[in-house]
Amino acid sequence: MKDLAGLTLKKAGTEHVAGIAKVCSEGWRATYGYLEDEAYVEQVIEEYFNQDRVLKEVTEFSEQWHGYFIAEEEGQVVGAIGGGTTGSQTGEIFVFYMDPDKRGLGIGSKLLSFYTDYQKSLGIKEQWLSAQKGNEKGIPFYEARGFVKQSEKVSKRTHHISFRYMRKI
Repeated sequence: MKDLAGLTLKKAGTEHVAGIAKVCSEGWRATYGYLEDEAYVEQVIEEYFNQDRVLKEVTEFSEQWHGYFIAEEEGQVVGAIGGGTTGSQTGEIFVFYMDPDKRGLGIGSKLLSFYTDYQKSLGIKEQWLSAQKGNEKGIPFYEARGFVKQSEKVSKRTHHISFRYMRKI
């Protein structure tokens, strides 16, 4: 495993917007590019990971959205995670992407642990997330960290099947 001494984990600020947009776009493309047609992949990236939206999501905070948290290495964003609270003791991870070139180095595990500690500090006892069926990058990662599949859900908009995962924290 790589030495992660130069890694910084923190809540993102406005100076991280471009890096978050880049890592989420590249991460989405690497995760779903083989599952979806290119036009759909680009549409999702434009809708969710454009810099205006990321800026709004970095600067706004509510119970439902806690903002982005990042892993930074040598001044570059190499991972981003964001989530919120969906119940008094229930947390959700809505977005979690890594720089595809940094996968498998332990950075994602550290970032997930950092965000989980934050959610625990809010009294969260259960952590939930959704992963699209066929997501060969995320699903093994989540299952290895104690997330257990709870259900399947078909999107009315896209007809994709998502698996709902949960773990006690």
